[in-house]
Amino acid sequence: MSRRARVPLSESVYHSLRRDLATGAVVPTERLGEERLAEIYGVSRTPVREALARLQADGLVERHADGLYPYRPRIEELDNLYELRIILETRGIQRILDMVRTERVERTFVSAPTPDLSLVREELDKWRQILEDPPEPDAALVAADEQFHMTLLAAAGNTALADALAGVYVRVRPVRTLDLPTPDRIATMTAEHITIAEQLLSGNPATALGTLTTHIASARAHVLARAQHALDLTKLARAVRD
Repeated sequence: MSRRARVPLSESVYHSLRRDLATGAVVPTERLGEERLAEIYGVSRTPVREALARLQADGLVERHADGLYPYRPRIEELDNLYELRIILETRGIQRILDMVRTERVERTFVSAPTPDLSLVREELDKWRQILEDPPEPDAALVAADEQFHMTLLAAAGNTALADALAGVYVRVRPVRTLDLPTPDRIATMTAEHITIAEQLLSGNPATALGTLTTHIASARAHVLARAQHALDLTKLARAVRD
């Protein structure tokens, strides 16, 4: 007789608490006490402790002086991070544009830098597959989206730009993870990634630059709106409590 694999309690609590953080079921201003959460989810404190450790590593929970609390996005910080993201990513495309121009003008120089568009081609193939078979909206999809943009900088040949972008993603990821994309947003993101990659591979980095800027600006507006919603929930919770 086959036996169904049992999901570890900590895994179950992790997903349940993550869902409740995303939907606002957990009051944003309330301390995440192990004993109380254990009662809510019907488990001992050990799986709750393990789940909270994972959520803190994800950036969805933050430690204050008196304990753990849900991550509360800061609008100004997020806005500044997205401004930095635009600067980094557009600079990467600009580098590719400069390399293409250099290659056209100085074809006789073997040492003239060239973008590694094979990396972009691999991403294009991956996102075409995603278009054919859209994945579930989960953390893996967020990671794939980040990888696409990191690859554009890797193709530009500046690892410092890529490292800086990785740092930006670490700080904006909690909000993105709490607000996983709808099927419509997945379709839009996929189509835009494909368009940017195709424009680069067809030798039109200037056009890709404009498409990328619009793409990031749209993501920026959505994330800021999601963060504002989270802050509104916090204010409402405080008003009810007071």
